[in-house]
Amino acid sequence: QVQLVESGGGSVQTGGSLTLSCIASGASVDSDELYHMAWFRQYPGKDREAVAQILQSGYTEYDGSVKGRFSISKDNSKNILSLQMKNLKPEDSAIYYCAASPWGTGGGLQWRRYRYWAQGTQVTVSS
Repeated sequence: QVQLVESGGGSVQTGGSLTLSCIASGASVDSDELYHMAWFRQYPGKDREAVAQILQSGYTEYDGSVKGRFSISKDNSKNILSLQMKNLKPEDSAIYYCAASPWGTGGGLQWRRYRYWAQGTQVTVSS
């Protein structure tokens, strides 16, 4: 059974940095079961929105609002998905979720296509 566990959220000031980590168990981050991996964030009362995705091949895609500031990566040896966030802005404050889905499910930037979810972690950026 696949489980995703996040860590690394917290509070920073504008311009600061944080790194979120998501440890996978039950499947390798390099496997077809976790072919699509992504980070989403959710604002109060809103749907989850994609921040970044990474495919098994290493292909990455970012939402325009974070491009150039956030970096998604996988460490196959540690079975970890990471999101490095730099130059954080108050509008980045949200609950961040790690998610994954098998090959053939579509994945992409649509949160409804993802099968596995971590518990979420709060990121707060103060001005």
